[in-house]
Amino acid sequence: MCDNSNNYNNPSPFKGLEHEGHDSEHKQWSRRSFLQALGIAGSGSMMMGSNFLTASAPSPLTGAIATTETDHILILIRLAGGNDGLSTVIPIEQYDSYANARPNIYIPESKILKLTDTFGVPSYMKALEPMWANGQFKAVHGVGYEDQSLSHFTGSDIFANTDLSTTGFSGLNTGWMGRHFEQSYPYYLINPPAAPAAVQIGQFGSLVFQGDETNYAFVTSNVNQLEEIAESGLVYGLNDALFNDCMYGSQLKFLRGVANTTYEYSGVIHDAWKRGQNQVAYQDNPFAKQLALLARLIKGNLGTKVYMISLPGFDTHGNQPIAHEQLMTTLSKAIEHFYNDLGFTEQDDKVLSMTFSEFGRRIYENGSKGTDHGKAAPTLFFGSGLNGSAFIGEHPSLDNPDARGNLEYTMDFRDLYATVLAEWLCVDIPIVEQHLLDHPYRPVNLGFNCSGVDFPDSTSNTEDNQNNSEESGNNIFEAIVHKPYYPSSNAPHIYLEMPFSAHVDIQLFNILGQKVGTIYNEMMMSGNIQLNIRERIPLHLSSGKYIYRIHIQGKKMAKSILIS
Repeated sequence: MCDNSNNYNNPSPFKGLEHEGHDSEHKQWSRRSFLQALGIAGSGSMMMGSNFLTASAPSPLTGAIATTETDHILILIRLAGGNDGLSTVIPIEQYDSYANARPNIYIPESKILKLTDTFGVPSYMKALEPMWANGQFKAVHGVGYEDQSLSHFTGSDIFANTDLSTTGFSGLNTGWMGRHFEQSYPYYLINPPAAPAAVQIGQFGSLVFQGDETNYAFVTSNVNQLEEIAESGLVYGLNDALFNDCMYGSQLKFLRGVANTTYEYSGVIHDAWKRGQNQVAYQDNPFAKQLALLARLIKGNLGTKVYMISLPGFDTHGNQPIAHEQLMTTLSKAIEHFYNDLGFTEQDDKVLSMTFSEFGRRIYENGSKGTDHGKAAPTLFFGSGLNGSAFIGEHPSLDNPDARGNLEYTMDFRDLYATVLAEWLCVDIPIVEQHLLDHPYRPVNLGFNCSGVDFPDSTSNTEDNQNNSEESGNNIFEAIVHKPYYPSSNAPHIYLEMPFSAHVDIQLFNILGQKVGTIYNEMMMSGNIQLNIRERIPLHLSSGKYIYRIHIQGKKMAKSILIS
């Protein structure tokens, strides 16, 4: 039982006030889980009347869309069950309040890995320390929404469909990514793209990729099933031994053969799996296996832009210290191995990963050395495309919770979704707002910029972060002056001032994230230089916004420039 409100040694008005119906909720099937739990779901094949529609060659329209897409890839990582934010990012400035609220489960200061003077992570997440030093890790504080649901199913639906009017199962039945793919592939049911629009492992009930007419993800029930498909190119095995002892073995074998012919994506996935290879030894657990398989498919150039995987077990009502340590150790090590693996083929800067969970957890511990369902929690981002590590936004106050002991949100989760769509996947801002049900565009500076908009300053404790970064050699751009400028000739230039000598690489990208050319790639002595972009790019450049990226000593910085 999750309700331990009668077992407290130190009663508190905030402890054990679990939302009603928690136990019964876990016993229920959602309508989507029931419909989809029989096997593979999603875009591998569909039944329309008595006819199968299968994945095939793309239509001219979908082919044209594919050629203009960014080469960026997004990994969605669901921390299933409701991740405890205060055991993930520890507010050192509020440490006394934190420890007093959790006398039996708080993380001692000696076991905190201090990434800045104001925030740290548990030492069992130390696998992320090199990623922090290399500018590959950002944490966004206080992510949630108004009147946040504490139900697993409703909370999951809201984070998937972005419909804040959702109550029970009455919310919108399409997801934010499903609406994106519906706009990108308007003739999807007739001529799907050559590669899966999305690949999802587990969590059949998710709305994330659901559109009005279909689900746009190739979904398998678990990583072993996807691994079998990748290795064999078949959805179902046809080994005769499987059917010899079955009364209807021949009929079952025939049906499986028909199913395999409808899942043309199985062959595409198999081909990518053969082309790619893992160059890092991952740990032997289901979550690490998911990332290892994704790395191999990405390195094999599958062509899929969005993946979704899950790490279950975060509903930590009891024995949280042990459970959370195991979970976050698994996450941290797998993420480190994943990006090291992608680094062998220099694809680590093309892959952005972000976590999400249906809700956070209470400030106060309960009587079972755990925490109950709460509200705001951090969202974690990983990848070289972040162009620097930081803590983003305002951390909620532990001294001013709501009436039930919950952290109030300080960052609307839809703003993060919007930023990822517009600035990472390069979707036009008006379309992004449509996908998010007319939520106004308020971008968050996560380190990448496709649209060219100016970001508000959302980095918390900026001075502290800069000091920490300079100590580790992470923020060398604080000492470098670079800016776009336009002399009297109106030709676009980049002004670069270097206080030290270093190799400088400057690449130019269009707003879709496609590389246009190299502006500068050589050793530069200390001093300044003015680079005429039109003279340095031996191509005709159309007027419009572009992004130039400077790469110095393993660090990257991007800025927009208008070319007229």
